[in-house]
Amino acid sequence: MIDLKSISKNTVKSPRIVVYGPPGVGKTTFAAMSEQPIFILTEEGLGDLEDIHAIPVDESGKPHVATTFADVIDCFAALGSQDHDFKTVVIDSLDALEQLIWASTCRRMGYSSIEAPGWAKGYREANTEWDEFFACVSALRDIKNMTVIMIAHSAYTHINDPERPSYDTNTLNVHKYAIPIIVGTADIVGFAAQKVYTQADAIPGKKDDKRVRAVAGVKRELRLSISPAFTAKNRYHMPDSVPLSWEEFAKYLPNGGT
Repeated sequence: MIDLKSISKNTVKSPRIVVYGPPGVGKTTFAAMSEQPIFILTEEGLGDLEDIHAIPVDESGKPHVATTFADVIDCFAALGSQDHDFKTVVIDSLDALEQLIWASTCRRMGYSSIEAPGWAKGYREANTEWDEFFACVSALRDIKNMTVIMIAHSAYTHINDPERPSYDTNTLNVHKYAIPIIVGTADIVGFAAQKVYTQADAIPGKKDDKRVRAVAGVKRELRLSISPAFTAKNRYHMPDSVPLSWEEFAKYLPNGGT
């Protein structure tokens, strides 16, 4: 029987954050500005960012890209079991991690490829590895109170909506069976994009006609509320969008993101 007198109040935990968007928009730079970050590398994404701690490492202690899903799990185990001063772990990127997950699934199940079983069975089976990954994410959050940032690229997908005309939307560049697990587990999913404006130009020889074209602005923003145009969510009282700046974003996180 439940003892109602023993019930404690909810404690706000550090967030699990997904940031996705097109290449070069500034996702990795955004994550690098978080509180005392360490990166788990599944691709060469750091570019010219200096003084960034990253794992896994080789025998000399030099960071390198994970080559197996087991490498990634080992990184989580090290962060969860050892003493350290890191406050944030960044997985860069989920796209590349998915390739490692598929390879792990194929080894576990004896598939020659993730598509070999047919009928999307391989992709569905890969959810076992995705579940293991997010169990590590949540355990690290719970044990070490670390913020977790997961970076992904964006992709267009076509939505057949039963209540309105079909449309295209931006979402994470992973298989459609993985997206519900990623979005469902994350506390925040933000779409990083450059602000775009439209400009109407006169068409020579056509007095009343205008040609509308997109003009990219210099501002980059993180969109945080659900929209038909992109996948997004947040479990906090956050505005629809914020500048793509950790300093601005962290103002809306529990304890200011620290």
